[in-house]
Amino acid sequence: MNALKNKVQLIGNLGTDPEVKKLENGSSVAKFTMATNESYLNKKGDRVEETQWHNIVAWGKTAEIMGDLLSKGKEVMVEGKLTSRSWEDKDGTKRYTTEVVVSEFLLLSRDAKKQEGDLPF
Repeated sequence: MNALKNKVQLIGNLGTDPEVKKLENGSSVAKFTMATNESYLNKKGDRVEETQWHNIVAWGKTAEIMGDLLSKGKEVMVEGKLTSRSWEDKDGTKRYTTEVVVSEFLLLSRDAKKQEGDLPF
């Protein structure tokens, strides 16, 4: 039951290409933003589109694979946990961020160009 205490699943589109960095200890980290969209009818009956932006982080082999497969605009499903952290910027101001740390992902969109031998779907 512990695995269900902090679990996030999102389906959305990348707002930026993944930025993959190799750290001094040899580990890789990937960071990018992701937009999720929701629509609903307001009291007047008008359709309202709402976009939420999420900071996404992946580590290790997952980060490397994301860097190879994902690019801005691609639709992806990510699963992971929600984390918050703080730091001081160069002016000494305390900053906060909330991120989704990815444990698994699934590329949902295909390239627009069909390649020879592609399946018909």
